[in-house]
Amino acid sequence: MEDVITLDYGSGGVKTSRLIEEILLPAFHSTRLDQLGDGALLPPPSGPLVFSTDSFVVSPWRFPGGDIGKLAVCGTVNDLSVSGARPLYLSLSFILEEGFSIRDFRTIVDSIACTARSAGVEIVTGDTKVVERGKGDGIYINTSGIGVLLPEASGLGPSAIRPGDAVLLSGTPGCHGAAVLMARGELPCEGNLASDCMALNQMCEHVLKAVAPGSIRVMRDPTRGGVATTLNEFVEHTPLTIELEERSLPSSPAVSAACSLLGLDPLYCACEGRVLIIAAEKEAPSVLSALRQTKGGSDAAIIGRVTAAHPGYVVLCTPLGGSRILGKLSGNQLPRIC
Repeated sequence: MEDVITLDYGSGGVKTSRLIEEILLPAFHSTRLDQLGDGALLPPPSGPLVFSTDSFVVSPWRFPGGDIGKLAVCGTVNDLSVSGARPLYLSLSFILEEGFSIRDFRTIVDSIACTARSAGVEIVTGDTKVVERGKGDGIYINTSGIGVLLPEASGLGPSAIRPGDAVLLSGTPGCHGAAVLMARGELPCEGNLASDCMALNQMCEHVLKAVAPGSIRVMRDPTRGGVATTLNEFVEHTPLTIELEERSLPSSPAVSAACSLLGLDPLYCACEGRVLIIAAEKEAPSVLSALRQTKGGSDAAIIGRVTAAHPGYVVLCTPLGGSRILGKLSGNQLPRIC
């Protein structure tokens, strides 16, 4: 094979076959994928299906703690997981730019394969397209996923939120956004910043099984727009308020320092391995314990509660006794973050 992607690799001919047979099939080998059909034949589901799709355009494609391949798997696995599903199958589609390095492509494919195996999901179908030099930006990836709804997740959704419920976060916010900024050279320093990018399916399933049915009201992974924007989506146009306690928020000194340099708020920076949970107040300690027992959950905390004090708003309560409204992210703070 050549050292770089050429338009021939997207032609559907001999070079497309070589890309599939020499790179993709060895990495993602399975009886379903090896059929190379236009679709995958899957066994009947054991419960209601959950379906999600996402596209990934992060720049640069490699960043501290991950790369676009790992991100593509985790992003769709996490969307299924916070919906209450056990992820099972992924589709995988590449848009490659002419001139993209074959060696870098192999690195990304290996990362996808490793992350999918770790998350326990199978890549069963896919597609590759190549665009002319200058018409793309190296590589874009789309993944779609199918999972089966867990019985414990019945009724999960923002409409289940009630006054008095607790708000929990599985770890420090803003790590992914800060790590990508450092990879871009937009931070005038170097440090130990790393993206929180990880699959959340084991964490979400463990939490759902640790408490009484119906105790988990809603789960969400706070990606673009961060924690503050995601919480606003829960309560906007409702009679409910989310009150956060600033002193209870887990924080990373490295992320705080990086955001301070650029005038950013970690609560609006993207996460790719954190879950926000709203749960019944009496079950909050059990949810917190379950989070801290799983990988990536050691810094989990109860960060606030649901009230009716300021309908439709998210409010941050400061240690000095004051408060301020946290609105949705205005504008595109960090483009090409995922």
